[in-house]
Amino acid sequence: MGTHLGAALVLGNLWLRGRTRASRLPPVRVLAILALFFVVWAIDSVNSYVYFATGRVMVYTPNNLLRLTTGMLNGLALSLIVFPMFHFTVWREPGQERPVNGIGELGIILLQVLILAIVLPADVAVLAYPTLLLSLLSVLLTLTTVNSMIVLILLRRENQEERWQQTIQPLGLGLLLAIAEVGSMAALRYVLPVPLPSPFL
Repeated sequence: MGTHLGAALVLGNLWLRGRTRASRLPPVRVLAILALFFVVWAIDSVNSYVYFATGRVMVYTPNNLLRLTTGMLNGLALSLIVFPMFHFTVWREPGQERPVNGIGELGIILLQVLILAIVLPADVAVLAYPTLLLSLLSVLLTLTTVNSMIVLILLRRENQEERWQQTIQPLGLGLLLAIAEVGSMAALRYVLPVPLPSPFL
């Protein structure tokens, strides 16, 4: 859930700042921090899955707060790279701005991550269903974004669109692929003799 919430935070920030077509990657120093976020998430994920599969503590005993936080950092990092790549692939004239221009703007999003990391574990009942719905929508949005880029490249239609209306076909195909991917993962979890841990717990 953390990864998808992190991606949703980035998308919200891009929309509020009017950078809905930002196609340049963040500055190198920001990319270095994003790479660190990914490494931290990878270590925590491997540690959590080893503990789940074997019951043994590899580095430390996993806990949901840490998993949520590292997941949000990972979602933040991935989306700050994937969304500009999407816009660079889609538009004939992509925007020349970056999703974040420096560490200060990254810090604003990190503050939002911190707030969520404090609020969500408090089990506020009114936030449960909206958070779950936002996570599910973010899953579909992220997968649709990546799938749509692949569709555009396969159809040799990259850098041709000028308006959002022209993206209906690749985005629709990307959404169908995303639904198929999510459905396949759900079916796999159902048929495996040992259940996989839910990404929403």
